[in-house]
Amino acid sequence: MLSLSLFPVLLTAAAAPLHPVVEAEEVVYDYDPADNGAGPLWCYGSTCLARQGEQVFVSGLETIPGAKPLNNCRWVLFRRGKEGWESLQKDAVDRQREPCPLGIFPDGRLLLSVNPTRTAPDTYNGTSEPHLLQFAVDRPQAPAEALRPVWEGRPAFTEHSYRGLGVDAANREIVLLNNVGYEEQHWTFRDRGGKWSRHGILHYPIRGCYPEVALRNRACHILAVGDVVEPVEEWRKWKHEQSGREWDYVFRRLFYVSTPDIVASPLHAPVEIDNVDATGGHLANYDVWIDREGAAHLLYRKTSVASAGLRDRFLPGVPIVTSLEHCIVRDNKVIVRDTLTIGGEGKGGEIPGWARLHATEDGRLFVFYHCRGTDAAGKSINENRLMEILPGGKHSPPVTVATKHPLNFMTATERGGSAPSHILDVLGSCDGRKGICYARIRLP
Repeated sequence: MLSLSLFPVLLTAAAAPLHPVVEAEEVVYDYDPADNGAGPLWCYGSTCLARQGEQVFVSGLETIPGAKPLNNCRWVLFRRGKEGWESLQKDAVDRQREPCPLGIFPDGRLLLSVNPTRTAPDTYNGTSEPHLLQFAVDRPQAPAEALRPVWEGRPAFTEHSYRGLGVDAANREIVLLNNVGYEEQHWTFRDRGGKWSRHGILHYPIRGCYPEVALRNRACHILAVGDVVEPVEEWRKWKHEQSGREWDYVFRRLFYVSTPDIVASPLHAPVEIDNVDATGGHLANYDVWIDREGAAHLLYRKTSVASAGLRDRFLPGVPIVTSLEHCIVRDNKVIVRDTLTIGGEGKGGEIPGWARLHATEDGRLFVFYHCRGTDAAGKSINENRLMEILPGGKHSPPVTVATKHPLNFMTATERGGSAPSHILDVLGSCDGRKGICYARIRLP
């Protein structure tokens, strides 16, 4: 661990107490389940929300009536106007399985990552053609321009893309990730001249999925979670007896990949950030943010044992606890680790859930997260909270964000091209409301 006396000032010191103000809570669109294994938040490693100035855009997911899974959805593009949310256009031709991440450039280009199937309508699964659609912010109802990536070799992409989108807004550059089966994660880089000038293949120790991709001045940082069928044979047999399913995917290993220059240097081999294999736990990768010194701030959730049933049968005595973890990586080494909040057996009843990092124009970094369970008095809680990451790898106490309908969510993020802002735009699902919801929160 790095001595705090040697730790550089990476963030602006807190300038004001935390008094977040909820300015809007709205339903963007309703959604009928597609029963294809995905959903509107399935691409949680990226985002379906982008802001430029006063304009806010959302890419929605619509189930096509009568279409058969797996490829039975289409994208819909929304904008928040003075009269509320309006549908600008939707895909009238192609079908796909997954939601479509958004990116944005400050020059008015709006980017949509799509993965349309190239199979017949009655085909269950098969080949797809991942690419970008480019819209104009000032003419979002006009036809989009298709941007066709160049990939390494001839990868056999399918509707199970597990893809990622990273945007460097200042330099107008993009990185796309897309999985092929369990073995490979293909990447491709589009430079400021519009050329797909670099591409390659990432190999993780096990399949890496749902990646967060941060791109800045050609330095690229990726956080992905391992996603494999239960590897412990005894546990796998027991799970099958309980559920009747032939498979059970587990998420127990967290991987970080980076390069200081995606054009000049290869991506380094994956670094394992955390591992809960031994206790049958669960990890969820939530965010990556790059500070002004070039260090990567990683945010993730960690659960010691994935279920009480598994613990009681195979790991008696191991407490089930869930924590929200923040770590800082420089030169492929973790230099700071900080548990932001923790709950569970022996740790209290407040259990952290979805979380994101958000930076403001003046250099402050916040963690916005969901929390549910019971407080110290035994009262049920279900709320969004906010804390600040402070210099030296510390954090402030959390405060409640007074959302009437607490969200599980994604945000308008720098990784998608949205600028640092005192406005926190949030998109997700929430209790008590049908469909996909939006909240606008003003930070201190």
